[in-house]
Amino acid sequence: MPNVELTVNGKAVAVDVEDRTLLVHLLRDHLNLTGTHVGCDTSQCGACVVHIDGRAVKSCTVLAAQAAGSSVTTIEGLARGDELHPMQAAFRDNHGLQCGFCTPGMIMTSVDVVNRNGGELDESKVRHELEGNICRCTGYHNIVKSVLDAAGRMKLAQAAE
Repeated sequence: MPNVELTVNGKAVAVDVEDRTLLVHLLRDHLNLTGTHVGCDTSQCGACVVHIDGRAVKSCTVLAAQAAGSSVTTIEGLARGDELHPMQAAFRDNHGLQCGFCTPGMIMTSVDVVNRNGGELDESKVRHELEGNICRCTGYHNIVKSVLDAAGRMKLAQAAE
């Protein structure tokens, strides 16, 4: 079994895994980071989205060995201690979740969307960018509202740094 070394949520880890192990399973089964969900096993739903080197990726499409040497951020790694990431806070404040199953992947995708597009977001753009993430509860209205709110919060937080 190969030993996969990577950084997860800012911490160096080394894990022995089978060649066929997907990143989502390394995170959930070997590192107990269960916020990353397995929803469809076919790359359709987006519940498994994490960031690899700062970019949103569906972790069910990446072999753990392919992520070797990378920096992976999961939903558990977004907050700073007890302080939620602006996207997490916006989802909470705008009721951008219901059952919560899609929420981690939706938030991770949305952070990437804001990072790539900055202030150049509107409802149509957000809806287009979230097409790879499925929510069966909310109808997306409050999710879109949350992303647009978080974009402003993230811009303010960045300006304050």
